[in-house]
Amino acid sequence: MLKFPKLFEPVKVGNVIFRNRIFGSPTGSMDFNSDHTPTEDWIAYYERKAMGGSATVTVGECHINPPLSRMGGMSIDLTNEVHMRFLYKLADRVSRQGAVASLELQHAGRYSNAAFGPSDGFVDDDVTKPCYAMSEEQIEQTIEDYAAAALKAKNYGFGMVTIHGGHGWLPQQFFSPVTNQRTDKWGGSAENRGRFAAAVCDAIHEKCGRGFPVEFRISATEFEDGYGKEEGIKYAMCLDGHADIIHCSVGIHGTTMKESSLYWAPSMFEPDGRNVKYAADIKKHIKKSLVACVGAIVDPVMMEDIISSGKADIICLARALICDPDLPNKARAGKDDEIVKCIRCFECNQGLFPSFRIFCALNPETGREAEFFRCKQPQKKQTVLVAGGGIGGMQAAVSCARQGHKVILCEKSEKLGGVLLCERNVPFKKHLAEYIELQKRLIAGLGVEVRLGCEVTNELIETVTPDAVIASLGSRPNIPGIEGIDADNVYTAAEIYRNPDKAKGKIIILGAGLTGSELAVYLDILGKKSEIIEMGPTIKGSPYGQGPVVRLKLKTLSVPIHFHTKAVKIAKDGVCCHGPDGEAFFAADTVINATGLIPLTDEMIKLSGSAPLFFAVGDCDGGPGGIKHATETAHTVAKWIGW
Repeated sequence: MLKFPKLFEPVKVGNVIFRNRIFGSPTGSMDFNSDHTPTEDWIAYYERKAMGGSATVTVGECHINPPLSRMGGMSIDLTNEVHMRFLYKLADRVSRQGAVASLELQHAGRYSNAAFGPSDGFVDDDVTKPCYAMSEEQIEQTIEDYAAAALKAKNYGFGMVTIHGGHGWLPQQFFSPVTNQRTDKWGGSAENRGRFAAAVCDAIHEKCGRGFPVEFRISATEFEDGYGKEEGIKYAMCLDGHADIIHCSVGIHGTTMKESSLYWAPSMFEPDGRNVKYAADIKKHIKKSLVACVGAIVDPVMMEDIISSGKADIICLARALICDPDLPNKARAGKDDEIVKCIRCFECNQGLFPSFRIFCALNPETGREAEFFRCKQPQKKQTVLVAGGGIGGMQAAVSCARQGHKVILCEKSEKLGGVLLCERNVPFKKHLAEYIELQKRLIAGLGVEVRLGCEVTNELIETVTPDAVIASLGSRPNIPGIEGIDADNVYTAAEIYRNPDKAKGKIIILGAGLTGSELAVYLDILGKKSEIIEMGPTIKGSPYGQGPVVRLKLKTLSVPIHFHTKAVKIAKDGVCCHGPDGEAFFAADTVINATGLIPLTDEMIKLSGSAPLFFAVGDCDGGPGGIKHATETAHTVAKWIGW
């Protein structure tokens, strides 16, 4: 008997049977060649999700009539024959794996190159970006464009289309009082605001047949300054019986209500399943359509409860399947303890915007599926000595063992996990702690020889005589040259994470990187208030990654941050600084050094001549550092040993 029977109960929508209730949400990977044609990597990214057992795989961000409907220049073009051939190939390869291929149809409206929407105005209140009200003819033509795009998708092998009607795109612009001030049949009442969305669904069904499923994503609420959940319910009711599936997300992108955008991709500071309650409220009012929920759902136990309790009919997963595309297959087999759960670090988002490719901190094959599809088992099984049992070292051990190599993993401390082990009790890092424990179980199950309390030296390597050495030595805390940095009331961030009771009284954190910023959030959870001193102008972190998220969290918690401020001396009662207005003193009972890490490159170099094959991975290779770099370099090296 299945452990999660409701989750894996097939569902028929129109003429299409979906093998389970786990749908792959659109994630917008746009990996194009220099001539703007899709790549084989792009197809492999979606194919890999289908192989993992999800019922659907949705290709994101296909604009219905480019260049008018899209924002910027990169997207799938349904008028481009080369793009269409790639879509046909993609749909075929997804379908061969038993999943239904779905194509997300999108129109950016006021954010588009054409810059038109329901009403005149300015994009995000920027007077340099005017937008113009659509005429009746433009509205009707746009509805027809949606239907024509859906028919193309159907003809090219897609079994469903997903209309993106949330997150600030054109259909939501008709819903929202912020962007729709029309007084005709397309504005005013909730019924009129929902007319455009319902008309799009009806036009698609008329052109493609009633048996062709239409999923419609809405934002159940815009939060501050926009419509609330009660209006969101009314808009969902306008879609009842018109859309086959009402996919309930939340929020809006852009700058006017940018804080709400953080909820449609909930951060690590939010609870699992944060937005399920909105789908549950909507489902109470829906009679004909199915209801899907999305947002920070990673645990099959929660998924089963959502469906069995009637909160939703379908679970939509985005980042969860980026992190572990095999999540559905593992859950179906009752191996949910082997699922790699998304830690919501936004590494995927960080990669998407600069490079148009999606990567993952915990899944080193995400975005490189085609490359690893080509990898074969090594021609020769070898003995591999891994130096360091942190994130990179554990990944190297797991990946090498899966390749059939004999692996010896040495860690100089008494525990595996590395520097991040200190964060295991942090509530918003619980999935990271679970990941470390999963890696430990995999290491044990794969027969890796683990030597704790064992530092790798040249002498040890000479004794073991491995074929290859992988050095994953990590980093040490940076100790800045500040007078008093060695005082008894000064601790590293790791020391406070391990023993937060050491942080007493008034707390000053040196450094507004992610380490210091996240530590301030953790201390606040414990009821300990802190202030942050930062030499630079802002909180560090990618503008597309964790940076904006932690910045907003600190703002919400009212954590004082003093920018352009340099600590020059630590006294018993506080920190002396040079600030933008001259000398400044901040009273403190506890000072926490969160000024970064120094890679152990010198220690790595000392080992580099000790084996026939030597590789450095993670922080100690001098690269960008971080979890993604550690897992990615370790996995890549492991795949090529023995060829």
